[in-house]
Amino acid sequence: MSADAKPSPDVNGGVTPDDVLDPRKALVPATVRVNEQRVSRGFWPKMRKVASKVPFAADALSLWWCARDPETPTAAKGMMFAALAYFVLPTDAIPDVLPALGFTDDAAVIAALLAIVGKNLKARHKDAAQAFLAKLSKDD
Repeated sequence: MSADAKPSPDVNGGVTPDDVLDPRKALVPATVRVNEQRVSRGFWPKMRKVASKVPFAADALSLWWCARDPETPTAAKGMMFAALAYFVLPTDAIPDVLPALGFTDDAAVIAALLAIVGKNLKARHKDAAQAFLAKLSKDD
């Protein structure tokens, strides 16, 4: 397969990578599924790698637990998975490998999402995030 080859639109049920990042399509069920799959595969490996380096780790973790909570409204989950998928993506607006700047775009996305759906975050989501960070720092 050449570097220019693109998957068939049928591979992800007609959802393209551009659709996944298009805010107007964040709540389309097929897009939510793709984002949820991307987050399921990539969130924990990335979080374990960068949790001590990003000041918004507790917020991202809280969002993950909230998005997985059956009591969270579907629309809020869709937006949460979209933001977390952006965090997990290996390529984004500002590459994460750039010191000090790499996670600023991710932080902005997380902050904007918290402003929109933050009321859905419960104490149990925040407590789970803090417990994970405490365990991670104890393991180091």
